[in-house]
Amino acid sequence: MSQMPPALSKCPSCEEPLDSGDRFCGACGYDLSAVPAPPDDNPTITMNGTAPHPPYPPSAAPSVDWPIAPETDSSHRPAPVHVPSEIQGTDSAGHELPAHASGVRFDGPPHPDEYTLQAPDPRTADFVTTPSSGTKVCVACRAGQVDQDGYCENCGHAQPRERDHMEQELDAVSAVSDRGLRHHRNEDAFAISSTALPDGSSAVVAIVCDGVSSATRPDEASLAASRAANESLLEALPRGTHPQQAMHDAIIAASRAVNALAGAAPAEHAPHQNAPACTLVGAVVTPTLLIVGWVGDSRAYWVPVDRTSPAARLTEDDSWAAQMVAAGLMNEAEAYADERAHAITGWLGADAYELEPHTASFKPDRPGVVVVCTDGLWNYAEAAEELAQVTPLDAALRPLHSAQVLVGHALDGGGHDNVTVAVLPFPAPSMGAGSA
Repeated sequence: MSQMPPALSKCPSCEEPLDSGDRFCGACGYDLSAVPAPPDDNPTITMNGTAPHPPYPPSAAPSVDWPIAPETDSSHRPAPVHVPSEIQGTDSAGHELPAHASGVRFDGPPHPDEYTLQAPDPRTADFVTTPSSGTKVCVACRAGQVDQDGYCENCGHAQPRERDHMEQELDAVSAVSDRGLRHHRNEDAFAISSTALPDGSSAVVAIVCDGVSSATRPDEASLAASRAANESLLEALPRGTHPQQAMHDAIIAASRAVNALAGAAPAEHAPHQNAPACTLVGAVVTPTLLIVGWVGDSRAYWVPVDRTSPAARLTEDDSWAAQMVAAGLMNEAEAYADERAHAITGWLGADAYELEPHTASFKPDRPGVVVVCTDGLWNYAEAAEELAQVTPLDAALRPLHSAQVLVGHALDGGGHDNVTVAVLPFPAPSMGAGSA
C-alpha cells in the first residue's frame, strides 16, 4: 500500500492540478508517493531546469551543463521510469557514482527503450495468459491487474475511467462524450432514449449536461441532472404532456436533482466551495415537432440534410458574451473574444441566482439532424455554418459516426475542454426503431 504523498498542488511529471489526498496523477498515472520530502543536503543534479543551491563555493563550482529531464515522449506519454541501478552516471563534480547510488539520472544515452522496463513492453511482449474472470488487465503494461482505485498493481498506471470516453447508440439517436486532452476527468454527462406518444408515434430524447468546473463535484451534478431530466421526459411524454411543457418540467426536475447534491455535501466542502452546478441542453424530436430546452451555454444546432439550406443555432447562451450582444454593447465577434465571454449567467445548482428554463418549439419543413453539444465542441465550430461544414453529410443515417466525427473535430482542434455531442435525426422514425 502506497503512503500518502506529500502535499502537492500539481503533478511533478505532467503539471496536472492535483486534489488533496491524490496518490497518483489522474492524467499520467505518476506515483505521487514516490515524490521524496525535501532533502537536508544539496541535490547533485538540476531537475527540470531549476538550479539547486550550489554544494561548492561559487569560485570552486564545476561548470556542468546538466540536461533537462524529459517529461513525455513523442506520443505525449510519460517518459519511461528507470531504477537507479540501471543507469550509470557521475556526480556534479564529474566523479563516477558508486554502484549503490540512489539518485535517478536523466542524462543517459538517448535510447530509453534499450533499458529493461519495470513491466513488459506492450509493444513487444507476447501475452499468452488470460486474466481470470472479473479482473481487468492494465492497458499500459498488459501484465498487472487493476485495483479498485483504478490503478495497475504492477506499474501503477492510471487506467481509463468509465467516463473518460462514453458512447451510446440507438437507431434514432446517438451520443459520444470524451474527457478531452487537458482535463483530468470528464465533467460532462448525457442521457438518450426514445418512447411512444399517446397516438403511437415516437419521441426521441437527448439530454447533455456540462459540469461547472469551479463548483464542487461538477461531474456528479451533470450526471444527476441528465438522468433526472431524461426520466422526467420518459414519464411525461407517454401521458400526453405537450413536449415543450414536458421539457420545461424536465429542467425543473434536473435542477432539483442537482440541488439535492448540495444538501448531501460532506462537511469539509462547506462553506468554502460552491454548490454542485452544471448546464443543461436537451432536445425532443417527434415525427412533426422539434423541441429544445436549455439553461447555461450548452447548445443545440439544426443541420439540414440538404446543405444548400441554411443551418441554424436553436439556443441562446446564458453567458456574459450573449448578454453583451443582446444589449447591443458588442458585436458577437468582440463579445466572444473577451476573456469574460464564457462566464455563465444561468445554471442548475443550489446557488443559482434564479432558475429560468428556456424552451422552444420548431416545425422543420425538411429532414435534418439536431446536434446537441457542450461548449467543448462549439468552441471549435461556433457558427451554425461552421458546425454544418464539419458534420458528415450522412449524419441522418449514421448518427453515432457523426457524433464521433464531431468529437474528433474538437480533439483535433486542441481538446481544451470535455466534449459531448448527441445527434438526433429529424423526423423521428416510426416506433420500433431505437426504443430505449
